Amino acid sequence: MSDLMNVREVLLTIEGMTCEHCARSIDARLGAVPGVRESHTDQGAGRAKVVATHEADSNTLAAAVEGAGFRVVGREERIASGGAPSVRRGDRLDLLVLGGGSAGFAAALRAADLGASVAIVERGALGGTCVNVGCVPSKTLIRAAEAKHQAEHSAFDGLRTRVESFDFATVVAQKAELVTALQRAKYWDVLAAYPTVRLIRGTARFRADGTVEVDGQPVAAPKVIIATGASPWAAPIPGLDRVSYLTSTTLMELTSLPASLIAIGGGAIGVELAQAFARFGTKVTILEALPRLVTAEDEDLSAALEASLAAEGIEVRTGAAIREVGGAPGRYRVLIEDSEGTQAFEAEQLLVATGRRANTTSLRLAEAGISLGKKGEVLVDEQLRTSRPEVFAAGDVIGDPAFVYVAAYAGGLAAENALRESGRRFDLNLVPRVTFTDPALASVGLTESAARAAGHEIIVSKLPMTHVPRAIAARDTRGLVKLVADAKTRRFLGAHILAPEAGDIVQEAVMAMRFGVGIEELGAMMHPYLTSAEAIKLAAQTFEKDVAKLSCCA
Repeated sequence: MSDLMNVREVLLTIEGMTCEHCARSIDARLGAVPGVRESHTDQGAGRAKVVATHEADSNTLAAAVEGAGFRVVGREERIASGGAPSVRRGDRLDLLVLGGGSAGFAAALRAADLGASVAIVERGALGGTCVNVGCVPSKTLIRAAEAKHQAEHSAFDGLRTRVESFDFATVVAQKAELVTALQRAKYWDVLAAYPTVRLIRGTARFRADGTVEVDGQPVAAPKVIIATGASPWAAPIPGLDRVSYLTSTTLMELTSLPASLIAIGGGAIGVELAQAFARFGTKVTILEALPRLVTAEDEDLSAALEASLAAEGIEVRTGAAIREVGGAPGRYRVLIEDSEGTQAFEAEQLLVATGRRANTTSLRLAEAGISLGKKGEVLVDEQLRTSRPEVFAAGDVIGDPAFVYVAAYAGGLAAENALRESGRRFDLNLVPRVTFTDPALASVGLTESAARAAGHEIIVSKLPMTHVPRAIAARDTRGLVKLVADAKTRRFLGAHILAPEAGDIVQEAVMAMRFGVGIEELGAMMHPYLTSAEAIKLAAQTFEKDVAKLSCCA
């Protein structure tokens, strides 16, 4: 296979696209250009991302696009690969990893640490979801929106602030620069530091005998780890297949701010992006079919988050059965039916955030005897072994919980079990989760309803942030802390926090649950005064005391 040092990425800004068919036509044209490895055209963003060798220069690529009837108005080139050696015929591999995201990288690096020779197969952008289209770009946009919001809404009398200027396209461009920098630093540069880890560019598929081929060529390895991740999934909504809509990926590529946006889906991704765009200045409506937002979270916190979003002017409709979607960019129309009757909503842009599904459709797993679940996820045992003994899987491709830190943990564990038969168990008992709204929602363990359903005799404490000195001093008392504990052992079963920077607070609860710290012990620990961490201590004391009657430092 050819050396990858000369591969680079070309970004083309294109005018004239009106639908997804236009994007697919452009991809077909670009794919026919000699030297083009892959092409991904985003009609909503008006851009094409092309991975190509120097054989396909930007003039040739632009000519291919314009030959399809469109106009290229901007070009940008950047290096698409680092110093990773390629795999040559006859090279010995101990492990083949399918996917170059968090799980795949963790697996490859752990295997290298164990002395193994490894190859990663990746057909798209190295780094997977998190750095390219997930955590990194979304959280930096959320922070930018928060900075704008705070400048426009001071909680302190006598302090008048305002946004001096706001250029959405520049914010998006800075986001793209960060993604490129972190992809280079955390993936390409790391890959270059591991000489026993190779990179293969191409599309992997299984053969019936369990061997893997990449672009039709077999790559032999005694053990394989599937870590191909997941992608946005659209629910089967009437009319949705006839319109072009935005996903979480393409929404973040927009360079002009829409005046209005309908977000279908009130899970973590939907509410995070909805609030960010509302704070940038877009009129946002969230439509959720289930009875409440972020249904994986505790009901009290879900209700408090919905109230907080509504207070910022975001219209939230839960229990909304979507009857039909129609329209096009500039004027979408969504017809819903809920407890208030039938109503139509219109907006300039439409975001579909109804979940994600495993990237397994092109792998031919069924032919190789690898079992899949109802949502296309790879089924694994507690050691992450698939139904084919020499094949393991890790990360979002095996289903929830789809967090980057879970993926990295799973990748390393899968590598150990594949190469050393370590028998390590994939343990998901204490996985913290964070929804990066403002206030943020962070939790670990069982919700109140889940604890009761599991048969626990429980006690519950609820502490509004109005009792937390740090929140009072900051004049931001939005949210609450809710702790769920076993009534007999008085140890924690779950912790649920809605507060600014809740993700930084929840880790103390994770540690308490991990090491069996009980209510009284946590409530007696010294916590620095006027910190957000003190909220956990006060919530623990709330099981037995009325914290409103305690002195400020008690």
